[in-house]
Amino acid sequence: MEYRKRLSCLKCALMAVMIVFPIFQRVNAQTAARPEPFLAHLSDTTTNYQEIFPGPPKTASMHSGLVVLTPGTSVGRHSTKKYEEAIVVLSGSGEFRVTGGPTLQLSPNSVAYCPPKREHDVVNTGTAPLRYIYIAAKHEK
Repeated sequence: MEYRKRLSCLKCALMAVMIVFPIFQRVNAQTAARPEPFLAHLSDTTTNYQEIFPGPPKTASMHSGLVVLTPGTSVGRHSTKKYEEAIVVLSGSGEFRVTGGPTLQLSPNSVAYCPPKREHDVVNTGTAPLRYIYIAAKHEK
């Protein structure tokens, strides 16, 4: 009889774990996916690249970086894939070249936008370093 009571208690405990554990996993996953506010500092001495937002789990989907291109260089043609991207020019001049699309002239305080699934390149066409921040976020669809 004692054996049956223990077995019954064990079954109840196991059923409770089977019910509660998936709920706990969902709550834990939602909590883990919720980024917290933070501050990033840009370096005045960056000569190539500085990560600003690293992407998940630090952010919901956004990643960004400070890019410095020397005169005559480019970041290299690449696709935004499932991301939309903005380029914020801090200093210098260049071109934002969209494959099969427009070439946008970049200058200080200009902001360029590239939609998802578009191949593009950023080229320094000036005589001074081109410093810009890119910000990319996953496009929901």
